[in-house]
Amino acid sequence: MDIKKLDDAALKKVIDDNKIIYNEYLDLPFAIKLNEEVIDFLANNYFRVEYIGFDVPPERNTPEHPLIFASNHSGMAFPWDGIIFLSGLFKKWNYQHYASRPLIAPMLTQTTLMNPFLIPNLWKKAGSIDANMLNFETMMQHQDYNLLIYPEGVPGIGKGFRNRYKLQRMATSFVRMSLKYKTDVIPFYTINGEYINPYHYTNSFVDRLINKIKIPFLPLGFLTVVLIFQPWLFYYSMPAKLYFVRGKRLSPYKMIADKPYKEYTQQEIEALRDKLHAIMQDELTEAKNTYGKNPYQFRQFFKVIGKNFHRLPFLFPTGWTVLFSEFYRKYKKYGADGFKMKLNWLTFFIYFLKNPFVIFYFIPIIGWLPILIKGYKKSKTGKKHA
Repeated sequence: MDIKKLDDAALKKVIDDNKIIYNEYLDLPFAIKLNEEVIDFLANNYFRVEYIGFDVPPERNTPEHPLIFASNHSGMAFPWDGIIFLSGLFKKWNYQHYASRPLIAPMLTQTTLMNPFLIPNLWKKAGSIDANMLNFETMMQHQDYNLLIYPEGVPGIGKGFRNRYKLQRMATSFVRMSLKYKTDVIPFYTINGEYINPYHYTNSFVDRLINKIKIPFLPLGFLTVVLIFQPWLFYYSMPAKLYFVRGKRLSPYKMIADKPYKEYTQQEIEALRDKLHAIMQDELTEAKNTYGKNPYQFRQFFKVIGKNFHRLPFLFPTGWTVLFSEFYRKYKKYGADGFKMKLNWLTFFIYFLKNPFVIFYFIPIIGWLPILIKGYKKSKTGKKHA
């Protein structure tokens, strides 16, 4: 449906009918518990996250419409940067409306395979919405949370290591929404996320093939062949120290002649998009120069390892297979208030035995068969809270 062709009355009806997306899959207790038991552990001890400029939540300039948070994509990796940012911000702002719900590439939600460690509907349970113009318009009416977008889209994820910190061509959708609803854009920049999976690149022909099985892109590099023999690498990450740096608050509707939204031409909107692109690129480069000189900070990382030796099996990506699997098993059995994860060497082996499917992540080649069967069991996300 091309909603640009609808008149105001028809558009309002379509949006009202689409508001089911607000709570269709969202499971806030699940999101909070996942953050408390899993993501917070990884953020603090593996990625050692720092938020720069996020101490005070930004207020909406138009209370009836959400702010639009916009960031660069970290290329060539499973989107751990987005998971970590959103979870941390939810916690930092006490799970209140200041936090954001993301519009994400639909390929991340179309199969169980693209959900971390095959947890069904994880993205949507945690608040994500498929990125399309109708959903964007609908979320602009949402009162409970702000909105997060990655305007580079999938090309930003698959831009290749040589283009790290180089913003790709941005979509005009966030410019249109800012103009239409007179709402501000809060840019922020993910630094060192490029080193989650460094020195990998893409090939357009390979990506077109991989898109047919609903995977956004295939990183090509030194781990590509190893991935066949160790399926857990599909979700792996290097221990990059992540910084999230807030940029200058932008008001695109103040950067262009004031007139009714429908009178803006495509050329005017694209010119404004390019102006915002230049501003964000300059701020991204500055943030990279400030915080990106030592992307791993291994001395700090090894200190963290020493302090967490009793939880070491869970700290590395090989152990995330057990960590996520046991969390989901406990959540299904006990609910959000019925359990607490205990992370130590003994519980690692206990949790491993309680989640025998985990063994397939470590079986060369053949291990992929049950993973793919489970990952593609449903082509859609399924029923609410499934």
